[in-house]
Amino acid sequence: MTDLPNWSLHPADMVVLGLYFLFIIGIAIWVARKVDTGEDLFLAGRSLTWGVIGFSLFASNISSTTLIGLAGQAYTTGIAVSNYEWMAGVVLVFMSAFIIPVFLKAKITTVPEYLELRFNRTCRLYFSALTIILSILIDTAGALYAASLTLQVFFPSLVIWQACAAMAIFAGLYTAFGGLKAVVLTDVMQALVLLFGACAMTYLVYARFDFSWEAATAGIPERQLDLLPPLDDPALPWLGTLVGVPILGFWYWATNQYITQRVLAAKNIRHAQQGAVFAGLLKMLPLFIMVLPGVWAVNLYPELENGDQVFPVLIKDVLPVGLTGLVLAGLFAAIMSSIDSTLNSASTLIVKDFAENEILERRMSPEKRAFWGKVTTLILMVIATIWAPMIANFQGLFAYLQQAYAVVVPPVVIVFVMGIFWRGATVKAALSTLFIGHAIGVGFFLAKNSQSLGLTSENLWDLHFTITIGIVTVISAIIFLLTSLITEKSSEEVTKGTLWRKELAIPEEKISWWQDYRLYGGIMLALTAVMLVFWG
Repeated sequence: MTDLPNWSLHPADMVVLGLYFLFIIGIAIWVARKVDTGEDLFLAGRSLTWGVIGFSLFASNISSTTLIGLAGQAYTTGIAVSNYEWMAGVVLVFMSAFIIPVFLKAKITTVPEYLELRFNRTCRLYFSALTIILSILIDTAGALYAASLTLQVFFPSLVIWQACAAMAIFAGLYTAFGGLKAVVLTDVMQALVLLFGACAMTYLVYARFDFSWEAATAGIPERQLDLLPPLDDPALPWLGTLVGVPILGFWYWATNQYITQRVLAAKNIRHAQQGAVFAGLLKMLPLFIMVLPGVWAVNLYPELENGDQVFPVLIKDVLPVGLTGLVLAGLFAAIMSSIDSTLNSASTLIVKDFAENEILERRMSPEKRAFWGKVTTLILMVIATIWAPMIANFQGLFAYLQQAYAVVVPPVVIVFVMGIFWRGATVKAALSTLFIGHAIGVGFFLAKNSQSLGLTSENLWDLHFTITIGIVTVISAIIFLLTSLITEKSSEEVTKGTLWRKELAIPEEKISWWQDYRLYGGIMLALTAVMLVFWG
């Protein structure tokens, strides 16, 4: 993000920002007094209800790069960028019916823990280490870096490393001492601020066109208003949406610790399922309140050199005093939600997956777990803070890492899906798929970037990365199936409690029809279908 306009904030906007920070600090102090054990710190005492879960899932997913990136990408290439958003709802409905019951019945604390129950400890530690590295060096550090660049727009005198340190310290402290409960309660506030601010901006932008769709989209190429662009579209071809985006979505929502941790902390299965479907409904909103304003901005600011300018320019040009501060509070909310979530989940993985084993767990009291969880959070905060400014020197490499991040996903998805749905899945199949699948993914990554890396005169592989994800997924599935067929099966005693069964999709307790998550999941899928018919 470069060449962004600079301006100063009105005192009223500064007051709004100050009140927001005071509110977050108050929540953290209130919650921290009740955090005594590792269960409190990592899973909020397994007490979360569906509304809190839904808002927290939504807020944790919306980062500063999402707010700026969605509007910027929409300005540049069109509304297809929203496919990553609404597809999440489809994945969350699937997750509610098939994944959540298995995870909660197994009473796991971390997602990698499931791999140990279903396969072995090596699978657990391999996936846990991979998740920790990506969470801290890409998710947390990336959010800090992108946020610091954005904040420089509003506070030009800020130095990047100082901005990164300030945000990391603020989020790290309330995460370390308040744990997951502080994270999710602040997420609820942050989600509400995000939604209100984005809705207000969308309303005011649309008002510039007298609420006329024809006026707002006049002169914009039809291709940019298509949710499923042609196969040669460089941003997101329709085939990539169908075969790649769902795979990315399953990994992100069903196996990514910093997201799934909210579900694992649910009061019961019903609240977890309802919360996930509620989050899916919320994920339909970005198309309307974050993407469309970016498209409409083409007619308001046709001369912008950089799409990433759209969000800051809209804040400056459209919003009145006071509301500007609220939207900026929403931006801070997005930053804090991403940072606190990744820090808390990474510390959970380190303490539960690595620090504890069969012997140590008997010696480590619940209070000790909480203590080391807090220490680990603070250490990870320091690592992310140190690494974040370095991204400025390796922007090209960071882009490649994001692409490699996507290629890492397919083997993981296959291992989880096969493990949950197939009794015949074996330990050796899981290990082979992870190791060989990731090696193949690295090969595709090198081929896609061979020219940039100086290996060849032109890239050896030019398909869009979402299509590559589909290909690597198929290869991983073949590896898993063939290996399972020729290796020893696990005993029924070992796999007991780790496989999906039909009765798990049915609510355990007797509830009214209007409380059934399947009703709202069906409504969400129907709305998605209508949206695709209208814009597909």
